[in-house]
Amino acid sequence: MSYTGNVEPGGRADVRELPGLTIAKASVGPYDNNAYLLRCTATGDQLLIDAANDAPRLLELIGDGPLTRIVTTHRHQDHWMALAEVAEATGAPLTAHPHDAGALPLPVAHPVEHGDTVRVGRASLEVVHLRGHTPGSIALLYDAGGELADRPHLFTGDSLFPGGVGNTWGDPTLFAQLLADVQERVFDRLPDATWFYPGHGKDSTLGRERPSLPEWRKRGW
Repeated sequence: MSYTGNVEPGGRADVRELPGLTIAKASVGPYDNNAYLLRCTATGDQLLIDAANDAPRLLELIGDGPLTRIVTTHRHQDHWMALAEVAEATGAPLTAHPHDAGALPLPVAHPVEHGDTVRVGRASLEVVHLRGHTPGSIALLYDAGGELADRPHLFTGDSLFPGGVGNTWGDPTLFAQLLADVQERVFDRLPDATWFYPGHGKDSTLGRERPSLPEWRKRGW
């Protein structure tokens, strides 16, 4: 079956095969949080993006394969409710941006900044710092070492959704910062075929969302 990215809390994960990487997307918890399990196809090493909720289900998804890293995209509690339990069960260290590290329930073993690389097995993902939803919100960009440069994959946390950027609670300064980062570091850099995976709900592509940028700027959210 082809990947759609449409998942429901408690439902089955949707799985996508890419060169060098397998993505399993699952929805967990009462806020329809997306958790993404990435597996290197060469080594079997795994990385979890956002241990958001329902640790037993996430551990079942992880299975016997080694979990070598947990990445938390930002400090909001609904994205790390299962973090301590998953980390204890797997021994996986935590990666996050230093600006959000103090709000997380575990020490950040591997702090990352804009432009850093996060590895899972032989696959590598680039850190994209998107300020505004929180000071330390990050996205992860995968292009299979350039093989997918014309159609990369971006995990955006709560910084970018179908229909707009993440919540900045009516603060015009935070909104301006987030929209600027999303435009300059995502839309201005990446092609329309870029598929992005948000922290809640359905996926989208940059090409589908790009025409709406002026509307987002005008409405202020």
